[in-house]
Amino acid sequence: MSAGPFEPGTPVLVYLHTPRERIFGVLEALLPAGVSVRGIELTAFEDYLRQEARRETGLGLVSLFYPMSRVERVERDETVGDIEGVADRFLRETGRSIQAAAGLGGRRVATRSVSTRRKPR
Repeated sequence: MSAGPFEPGTPVLVYLHTPRERIFGVLEALLPAGVSVRGIELTAFEDYLRQEARRETGLGLVSLFYPMSRVERVERDETVGDIEGVADRFLRETGRSIQAAAGLGGRRVATRSVSTRRKPR
């Protein structure tokens, strides 16, 4: 059974309130208690993107948890028409996926809402 468009490893934008924040990252878990992402505040993304394109270190994606009481919405990041998604832009400018940058590679993050059985390689 598929978890739908919000499976672990999906690039997402998380909109928060109190205080207002926007987070871009890779979904780790979406549970009734909250949302867990490996990401960065969208305001710091441009600096992070330039740093990654130059293969430098400094800023990075971190594991974050936000309780549902702060979550306004979770949006799947994707390219729509001529508007490029954040993850697709990251891939184009750095040559690697946001999942690889997050240290997730092809690995799926186990949650209670998604099967934890490993796929044969």
